[in-house]
Amino acid sequence: MNQFGGNWTEEKMDIVVKYASAYLTIMYKQNWVKTIYFDGFAGSGFIESEGIDHLKKGTALRILDISEPKPFDIYYFVELNEEHATALKANLSTHPLRQNIHIRQEDCNTKLVALAEFLKENKNYRALVFIDPYGMSVNWGSIESLKGLGVDLWILVPTGIGVNRMLINDGRISDSWMQKLESFLGYSKEEIMKHFYKSTIRQTLFGEEINIQKEKDAVILAGELYTRKLKQVFSDVSKSFVMRNSQNSIMYHFMMAANNKTAIKIANEVIEPKYKL
Repeated sequence: MNQFGGNWTEEKMDIVVKYASAYLTIMYKQNWVKTIYFDGFAGSGFIESEGIDHLKKGTALRILDISEPKPFDIYYFVELNEEHATALKANLSTHPLRQNIHIRQEDCNTKLVALAEFLKENKNYRALVFIDPYGMSVNWGSIESLKGLGVDLWILVPTGIGVNRMLINDGRISDSWMQKLESFLGYSKEEIMKHFYKSTIRQTLFGEEINIQKEKDAVILAGELYTRKLKQVFSDVSKSFVMRNSQNSIMYHFMMAANNKTAIKIANEVIEPKYKL
């Protein structure tokens, strides 16, 4: 089972389920469309709540509970962790919709690219994609593969616990961390340094001294940067549901990208009651 991460974990799941319900209502009116629900980090199906003796349903099981006006035609659950994938298979083995459920113990990046290829070949399919990654494990190239396709993408971006932590104050980021930032954000080292750092030149007895300092609101800038990057792949991006810890520090930005104005409008309506920055 997975570990529950706080009140915003419940709110995040609530956002996805509410959006999925609205999504299926719209798709129900377009009877030529086949729908896919794709979860790139599906977990075991249940979440262990902190301080609570019972288990909570995870997003995958909550999505499967939606039956009106129609369920999804295909449920595609990806989970790289063997223990979680095995548990999910067991938990769904007798589910009424089991004939439409596919569970793959593989890397999310690989399956996102495969989804993109499937959608290119099957024009009557539309996909609602939910990416709730472990750390910064989603490569930008995988997201970019979805360009121009019938995809509504919800993605949890670890701006605080991922990107911001790797952005060392003095800019002396290790090669391995910089490679991870480049892969995740889809920007070059030079672009990352320009966006998150400012340089000042000071005259000393020994000549010019360049001082590099991290921008004050780097975590907010990270959310803005990822939003702009998504707009290179999708027509528009929703507002972000900003998740904070008990010290009020930003941990994640949760956002939705799509090629449909109605989709963005609905996403913002779902997010706005919970939105804060």
